[in-house]
Amino acid sequence: MLHSAPTITIKDWSEEDQPREKLLNKGERALSDAELVAILIGSGSRNESAVALSQRILKSVDNNLQALGKLSLSQLMEFKGIGQAKAITIAAAMELGRRRKDEEPKRLRQITSSQSVFQLMQPILGELPHEEFWIIYMNNSNKVIRKEQLSKGSITGTLVDVRLVYKIALEIFATSIILCHNHPSGKLMPSTADRELTRKLKDAGECLDVKVLDHVIVTQQGYYSFADEGVL
Repeated sequence: MLHSAPTITIKDWSEEDQPREKLLNKGERALSDAELVAILIGSGSRNESAVALSQRILKSVDNNLQALGKLSLSQLMEFKGIGQAKAITIAAAMELGRRRKDEEPKRLRQITSSQSVFQLMQPILGELPHEEFWIIYMNNSNKVIRKEQLSKGSITGTLVDVRLVYKIALEIFATSIILCHNHPSGKLMPSTADRELTRKLKDAGECLDVKVLDHVIVTQQGYYSFADEGVL
């Protein structure tokens, strides 16, 4: 009696060849179009892996992603192994790709002085009844890549995780940062804790080649800049 060969699924592949693991270990760019589509659909059928199914779908449109994006839900569902949920997932991914392509590149705000930091952060921090600590992450042109609230504390103070500050900086390729927090009391002068934290973050940044350009304390009416005062 002849026995059919056992079906080989993605899970049977070596870990480095599995699309999700490959993306985690090598990044999105390392994956083929079929592997990316396979991640979207999640699973194939009993006789076909998700990657093989994705390759079959792409082959039907001559491996042209523009053509894939034009397939209707019903056309996608004509492929064995593609039900409504998988067809919707593919269509949604194609639409996101279109919207991303059509979107104008976002103009990044440039930090040119402590005044520009105040203008950026005062609407966020100026009138809060409690203290918050934020990091402004910038590229090498001093343009803001991201603003991140690192901690939110009581009116008496807040805690900041130095490791998290630089984990984010490295992930988004920031080359410099500005520290910013508010004083709900309205007093602008930095406390001893403010100075110690500034020094700690500056020293850590020097080891990672991420510069701390300033630490700005914000109140409702004004601000204090460590850089302007020469105490950074």
